[in-house]
This record gives sequence, structure tokens and C-alpha cells, in this order.
Amino acid sequence: MRIALFATCIVDAMYPEVAKDTVTVLERLGHEVVFPERQACCGQMHINSGDFSGAYPVVAGHVRAFEEEPGWDVAVAPSGSCVASLGHQQPMIARRAGDEDLASRAEDIAGRTYELSQLLTDVLGVTDAAAQLGSYFPHPVTYHPSCHGMRLLGLGDRQRSLLSTVEGIDLRELPQADQCCGFGGTFSMKNHQVSSAMLEDKAAHIVSTGASLCSGGDASCLMHIGGGLSRTGAKNPRGGDVGTVHLARILASTRERPLLPPRSEPVLSGGSLR
Repeated sequence: MRIALFATCIVDAMYPEVAKDTVTVLERLGHEVVFPERQACCGQMHINSGDFSGAYPVVAGHVRAFEEEPGWDVAVAPSGSCVASLGHQQPMIARRAGDEDLASRAEDIAGRTYELSQLLTDVLGVTDAAAQLGSYFPHPVTYHPSCHGMRLLGLGDRQRSLLSTVEGIDLRELPQADQCCGFGGTFSMKNHQVSSAMLEDKAAHIVSTGASLCSGGDASCLMHIGGGLSRTGAKNPRGGDVGTVHLARILASTRERPLLPPRSEPVLSGGSLR
């Protein structure tokens, strides 16, 4: 299968390892991954901020970028939030601008674009990460389901189920996992006091599990959570830092090329080791 990678803005700019590991996982399954080079933002930030007119050329640019990449079967993004935006927001923006042709083309692209765990489980038939991907990560991890993936895409247990089949992982239940972390894109800036209170609750629940890492499928939420954990100096029971790591990074980790967890200094935040 020929798979087009939609890297998303935050992954491309801040956490490229997440995109690279997404490619690693798919190539490990024998698929060809291509990168539409003119891709940029999907327009979610503009739309969530009410800038519908500003979002229109961004939506058009995304559609053109993927139309110009020849011969791909499906597209994938390591982000439930951005995939949700393609289906729930882009056609709406095109229709508000009176562009029914763009709306139809956006729906076509969205209908063939999957969040990573969706693609792996629903299309590629991955049910056992250890057996089918060689995934190995012998560390205590908890899992946060991001809001858009959970509520708009209806991902259910796909991400958590994949994590649970990674060899050696000690997957710990996160109390009140379905509560928002407080990021919400521009919400965290416009309503920073509410956002900070939500983040404080999320961080406390993560620390209570005793895990070294919190995983999930959206680098933006993991960045927000990782920042909160870092600012509070959160420690796990072994005295190491508590950080965050993207699902793709754990799935790509193997016995031969393991991803190392945070110790006392660098922390995994949003998916990158820094």
C-alpha cells in the first residue's frame, strides 16, 4: 500500500521524531510512505479561533498538496485532532466560502485519511504490536486519550489496546483518563487559568499511577502535559522525571533499537527526547 504522511504542524516543527517513527512503523509492515511536500497546516487553529476567512486558503492548500501527490491509497497522521479537523471542519469552511467543489474534494481527502492507530487496526489489521511490529518498551507507562480522538473520531480503545500489546510494557490505568488535559489549542492561551487548573489535575493523576511516562496520540496534548509535569518537578517512585511520549515512538521501539525512558535530566515531552 502507498501511504501519504500528513505530519501536522506541531510534529513537523517540534517533534519530527514522531513523524519519523510513524514512517518506521509503516515501513516495518512493508508499506511505502510518501510525503506530500507542499503540505502545511490543516487550518484547525484558525477555525477554532473563529477566523473562518483566514482558514479558507489554508484548507485549499491542504487539499491541493494531497491531490498533487500521485497514487497514494490512504493518508495517515499521528494526530487525532488534525484528522478530526479534516472531516469535521474543512468541508464546512469551504461551504461557508461558497466553494462546493473544494468541499467535495476536502471530503474525499478526509475520507481517506486516518489517525495512526485507526490505520494500524482498522486498515492494516495490527492487533499485536509485539508480534507484528516488534514493539518493545519495558517501562511503566500510563495513557491519556486526547479529546478529539476520543470524542470526534471515536477511537475508543484502539491506542490503548496497541500499547497493551507492546512487549514488556507495564501499562497503568490513569484515573479520570477521559478528562481533558486543558490544552485545547488556543484555549490554553485564551483561558490560561482554567487550562492550568485542568492541567494540574491531569498531572496529579499521572503522577499517582507511578508511571515514568504518559503516552497518547496527540503531540500537542503531550506537549502541554509534559510542560506541566516538568514545571512541577514531578518524580516517579524511582526518583526519575515523569515525562510524555507519543504512541508512535513506543510502537517503533524494539529490542535492537530501544527508545530510552526519562531518567533524571532529559524528559520525553510530546514525543521528543530532549
